[in-house]
Order: sequence, then C-alpha cells, then structure tokens
Amino acid sequence: MIGHRRLLTRRALIGGTAATVALRSRRVAAQASNWPDRPVRIIVPYPAGGSTDVLSRIYADSLKERFGQPFVIENRPGAGGNIGIDIVAKSAADGYTVGAATIGHFAINQFLYARMPFDPERDIVPVALTYELPNVAVVASQHVPAKTMAEFIAWAKARPDGVTYGTPGVGTSPHLSAALFATRTGIKAVHVPFRGAAQTIPAMLTGDVTFAIDNLASYISIIEGGQMRPLAVTSAERWPTLPSVPTMAESGLSDFVVTSWAAFVVPNGTPRPVIDRFSAAIKDIAADPAMKARFLAAGAKILSSTPEAALAHAAKERAIWREVVRISGAKAE
Repeated sequence: MIGHRRLLTRRALIGGTAATVALRSRRVAAQASNWPDRPVRIIVPYPAGGSTDVLSRIYADSLKERFGQPFVIENRPGAGGNIGIDIVAKSAADGYTVGAATIGHFAINQFLYARMPFDPERDIVPVALTYELPNVAVVASQHVPAKTMAEFIAWAKARPDGVTYGTPGVGTSPHLSAALFATRTGIKAVHVPFRGAAQTIPAMLTGDVTFAIDNLASYISIIEGGQMRPLAVTSAERWPTLPSVPTMAESGLSDFVVTSWAAFVVPNGTPRPVIDRFSAAIKDIAADPAMKARFLAAGAKILSSTPEAALAHAAKERAIWREVVRISGAKAE
C-alpha cells in the first residue's frame, strides 16, 4: 500500500513537472509572439556619429516601422566597446536590450585585453549579422600631397619624423589595419587613438594627424565633399560607390583584405522564439532594395543571417584577428 502511494506520488510529481514545463513553454511562445510590446533599447558601444551608430540608427528606424515600437539608440562608449556590450550581457534576457556588437567584440578584444568584463562566447548571443564594410585609407586633401598609395608611402618614408595615424581606439580594426599597414610598408608611424571618427576627422583636417585606415561609413560624406582623399579600400574588390578608388591589392599590398562587420546581440538566455522573430525581421529588412541602396550610400553592405551563421562567421574571424593582434603587438587594459 505504501509502495502504491509512492508510485502515485511519483507519477503526480512527474505530471506536475511536465505540466509546469508545458505552461512555461506556452508562456515563452506567447511572449515571443507579442515581442516587442514596449520600447527596445539598442546599446551602441561607440560614440554618436561613427559607422556603428549611423548604421544602427538606420536599422532602428526600419525596426520601428516594422514592429510599431520604438527602437531607441543608447550610446555607451568606452574600453574598445566593451562597456556597452557588457551592459547588454548583464541585462535581463527578455529581448528588450540589444547590443550593436562588432568584429571587435567577437574576434579581437579577447586577445587584446588582459581582462574582459564578459565572455563573448558565453554571455551574449548573436541574433543576425547586420552589415559589413571595408576600411578606407584616407588623407586630408589640404595637408597631404599624395594622390595614390604609392605616392603616400614614398612621401611618408621621406619625412624625418615619420607620420601619425588616427583610430577610434586601441585594438579596433582601424588601429590593427593601420599598424599592419605600417609594418608591411616600413613606414615610421605613430598611433594616435581617439574615441571615434568624430574626433579623428577634425584632427586630420587640421593637420594634427596624417592618415587613417578607418571604416568607410564614417568617412564617406567627407570624402564626397572633397576634404578627404581616399587612397585605397581594404575590400577584395573596388567599392561600388567609389569605383575609381583601388583596392589595397591593386595598390601593391597583397593579402590585405580587411572588412569590419557587426551583428545584433542579446543576453544569453533570451528565449529562442524572440531571437528567431528578431532574426526574421533583419532578414526581411536586408532583402529590401531600398535598404540595400541606403546602406551602400552610407558606405556599407547590409547583411542578414541566422544566429548559427553569425556564430560560425565569428569563429572564422577570431582565428584571423588573433594573429593580427599578435603581429601588431597591441595591448589594452
């Protein structure tokens, strides 16, 4: 009799557990189908005006139109973007805090910083890739006479004190790109880190900084205005909106294909139905010809992907950038 009661109790517990799991699953599914039912904040871990900020705002406008809820940009720069994404990693895993993570968070910073505030492989989950863009080697038209990369290299080598290059910070892809460029060409170049392109550009225009190899999206408007002269792009092929600007390979620097990319991320533990709904929206937005044209005009190629494809892309890039960080000797605290 006692054994029979124990069996009944065990069955009741199992049944109760199954019912609880089923109820939780239905609740998660209901939340996902209603997501978002209030404003979503997008943490941009860099200053306003840079490529990540500009392109994230384009996405935010389109997401608002699609879902009928505000997607509010919140700039939280610092520590190579780690501060902003750490906020995301430690936020509630409900889909209402999103991070505009970049190549640095996925494939560079863990090799650059002695201590990371979050684990990029454990604490954040990609929703989808969002865009890719080349870096562009630029000089201020008023201060640098060189009109080609070969001319710039010769001019820079002839300067007794060398040259300086500006970047949005230690260990960013523009920093590593320029450091690699200096090593490959034998130019004596001093790194001048800023908080973003919004600070680098004025320094170049006043002649305080010689050149930059920075995200095209941050420089496209000033290039079009004639104040900056593009010498080469780091993409494998010429960029569609700058057809007269050669690639690094065409400029004599083989094996110098460097692109920056980004993905929206959410805290680990965010319900998969929410992630899938968000990812599907990115796919639809990226397929819109008007959005493709808008991103190209801003200096980028719009992307989309599954979360799994984004993870695979990050793993591939991680191996490449680990070696670039080693070669550059860059370190950050």
